[in-house]
Amino acid sequence: MFNIFDNRRIKTFFSVMIFLFASVSLFAVDEYISKIYKQLDKIFMEKSENALNDVLSDNNQDKNYYLIENYTEKKIRRLIVNNDYDFVGVKTVNVYSVPTAPMNNYSATGTSRYGTPQELENTVQELTLSKDRSFTFTIDRGTYNDTQMSNAAGAALQRQLREVVIPEIDKYRFSKICSGAKTDNIAEGTLSKTTAYDIFLTGAAALIENNVPLTGCVSFVSSEFYKNIKEDSSFIRNGDMSQEMLIKGQVGMIDGIPVIVVPKSYLPENVELIITNQAATTSPVKLSEYKIHDNPPGINGWLIEGRVYYDAFVLNNKSNAIYVFKTSKS
Repeated sequence: MFNIFDNRRIKTFFSVMIFLFASVSLFAVDEYISKIYKQLDKIFMEKSENALNDVLSDNNQDKNYYLIENYTEKKIRRLIVNNDYDFVGVKTVNVYSVPTAPMNNYSATGTSRYGTPQELENTVQELTLSKDRSFTFTIDRGTYNDTQMSNAAGAALQRQLREVVIPEIDKYRFSKICSGAKTDNIAEGTLSKTTAYDIFLTGAAALIENNVPLTGCVSFVSSEFYKNIKEDSSFIRNGDMSQEMLIKGQVGMIDGIPVIVVPKSYLPENVELIITNQAATTSPVKLSEYKIHDNPPGINGWLIEGRVYYDAFVLNNKSNAIYVFKTSKS
């Protein structure tokens, strides 16, 4: 098994987590699933690979394993971005970076033997969130009895979050990461079972040449790329993709870099591979509110509403920490 954790702190989106756990009864998720979610939160905070493997292995035959799997995948996908920012307003964040000083030739004489000192000043990027999104829908009481009503509203809200809100944020992040990569790190070519492994190694080599540490890197591949690399004879001989995947074939590792397979629809047009270091992109998410209204004016039933601010930014001087491979346009 590979280590999906690096030495960078991983901050969770606390407001989203609070919402998920506070609403678990409405979601009609068994209490033990809620406890497993809390276990997973603790595991990701503690960066315990063995504990994660144990939880997944112990529950992989459970009828609700898909819930555990989906929740874990969402946690892993967040490793593509960092959360090193501070909110300074409703929709504005500041990101700080400290420059470096050049090396000098030491002089054995004079009063500035180490060179002329320069003041290092923090560089501040002020970034404004541009995505202010919402959703709303109703469930009529005449369709359900009271118990069914509670379950239906909670399940519908969970499904909205799982199938609409989170995928939208993921797709947006991938789009911003790809558009933020420097031109030299965007390659086009032909993807096949004879080229897939070489494409991946070329991407990793490009990051190395840019002095990007592979520790903290993660890759996202399309299902087509995943299929081709599994059939690549060079990879079969030399690769180290684990046959015992962490999450039912969704996650593996190539040459020390975690690989996560995502639906092709999540990636920008023609993109088959993204390799990026977590330091390159920050993605603030600020949840305003999710609400379930019981019998609001004009509705005999429930009104469900939600609103979320989010965005993703490739940081200054970090665009060389992203590598993108696209198939050539036909």
